Amino acid sequence: MDVKLKKLNDRAILPTYGSPASAGADLYSAEEGSAEIAPGEAYLVHTGIALEIPDGHVGLIFARSGLAVKRGLAPSNKVGVIDSDYRGEIMVSLFNQSKTVQTVESGERIAQLVIVPFAHADFLIADSLSDTERGEGGFGSTGRK
Repeated sequence: MDVKLKKLNDRAILPTYGSPASAGADLYSAEEGSAEIAPGEAYLVHTGIALEIPDGHVGLIFARSGLAVKRGLAPSNKVGVIDSDYRGEIMVSLFNQSKTVQTVESGERIAQLVIVPFAHADFLIADSLSDTERGEGGFGSTGRK
């Protein structure tokens, strides 16, 4: 799939895949310098890129596992959503869940982008829904093991 990309500044780095089987393309910080994120705080990191995501697809921004596990930095909203009609700069709100200040350097990989197809639903009012074995059970109703 071809995705048009516009570089918005000279620091912008094109998304890259870590391996041929990677689902997510790494997004990079395009900040002018380093950004310090205090514990319990969020910081909006600029990537310096804008995308033209094809119609019928959505860009989903996920945490980079190493950054989240080793340094406690993950997207504030858990999963970012980039609609196909958005043409502005891709930015990632990183939240510091650690107990120490974390520094994000310009050029550092900060998140990963997965582009996936989606379907729009037609929501229909109904008096009843079909029965299932699970029924209305939620939040742990299927057990721990």
